[in-house]
Amino acid sequence: MHGHGYAPPPPRRPSTGAVVTLRVILVALPLMTCGFLGWPATLRAALVTRRQREWWAFGASLAIWVFAIALMSTDNTDDFSSPNGTLGLVLMMLSGVACAIYFLIVDINHYGQPGFTANVPPQQTTLYGYQQAPPTPQPPAPQPYAGTPVPQPPPPQSAPAPPPPQRPAPVRIDQVRAELDELSDYLRKHEDGR
Repeated sequence: MHGHGYAPPPPRRPSTGAVVTLRVILVALPLMTCGFLGWPATLRAALVTRRQREWWAFGASLAIWVFAIALMSTDNTDDFSSPNGTLGLVLMMLSGVACAIYFLIVDINHYGQPGFTANVPPQQTTLYGYQQAPPTPQPPAPQPYAGTPVPQPPPPQSAPAPPPPQRPAPVRIDQVRAELDELSDYLRKHEDGR
């Protein structure tokens, strides 16, 4: 028979250890290089989230990086003591700190979204793609008598749950049922004709 097949698997969540390790590396990189390698953190944020805002942040971090390099290249001293060299160096360091903080905020928000939680059960679907109702919890088994009974508070009274809405049978099931009825009629006539 032709059906919808298996339900698609839920999105895989990367392991927590890998995410934390990558965060540590991408935050340490701009800080340990005095901002020189701040752009990889914003590039990772843009690649993971694929939002336009993160791509603009990546472009801005590259533009600041290029501008800071251009300022430092105009400095003819060995220790960047001219105003251009100092401004370029300060701009590079501030950009590195900003890129590290921005990456942490975006990455933590991205992996903290509900679609990436580990507690989400996979969807249970039937052959035709309708979601099944979750199993009802079973009452706890009675415990054997072990001494003095502990008074239990009465269970809270709640309104009975309304029955789930009944869906009409899919057209495909009706078609198959009609074809099976025709086949059984044909077989009965064929057996009677012998």
